[in-house]
Amino acid sequence: MNVVITGASAGIGEALADELGKRGDKLVLAARRMDKLQEVAGRGSALAVKCDVTKRNDVFQLFNKSVEHLGHIDAWVNNAGRGIFKTFENVTDEDLDVMIRDNVKSALYGMQTVLPHFKQRGEGVIVNVSSGLSRMPYAAFRSVYSASKAAVNSLTETLRLELAAKYPKIRLLTIMPGPVATDFGNSAVGGGPDSRSLPGAQSPEEVAQVITAALSRRNGDVYTRPEQPEKILGYLNDLSRA
Repeated sequence: MNVVITGASAGIGEALADELGKRGDKLVLAARRMDKLQEVAGRGSALAVKCDVTKRNDVFQLFNKSVEHLGHIDAWVNNAGRGIFKTFENVTDEDLDVMIRDNVKSALYGMQTVLPHFKQRGEGVIVNVSSGLSRMPYAAFRSVYSASKAAVNSLTETLRLELAAKYPKIRLLTIMPGPVATDFGNSAVGGGPDSRSLPGAQSPEEVAQVITAALSRRNGDVYTRPEQPEKILGYLNDLSRA
């Protein structure tokens, strides 16, 4: 499988690159930190491309370089994103703009850029890495992050519906991790706890294994822990009775 992964210099993106590389997939890896990205790419035969996914032209150039290198793309993984550590009352206009730019626009640009290629081929997989917080916002200090990921979910679901009749072989996966032991917290707007210190945080390697398994067979929501759907249903039931 020929796969493009954004945000591949660390965390889930890095782990996914390693996992797919082990099974022999051909990869193009994208991120802003070229030194770290080249280190990840160097563990296999992946192409490293410097890319700021919040800039539409950068994403378009990533696509062109990917097709040139791979010949065609089978799967595009929108993994890049950013968190925030602020209570609702302290969120500023700038904070909201950053969350929309880094989490929503970045995914939108990737989806819109690769979609014509998939339509031409009649198949392909778009993977948007969202968050369990988009379904069950239990971390109040990530309110705007949760909202931005909920927007990603809605965009993904709408496109899936739009494509279903004419392009049934174009699949859209929404990945729903819980806490993951990466440096995500350290790079969040407003700082925050190191995600690697959170109790019960899932390893990025385990998340990568779930995504890898889903790439070949799934369409729809993919929860990285089997207990997540039941917890979310419980939350929604409680909410409906409130």
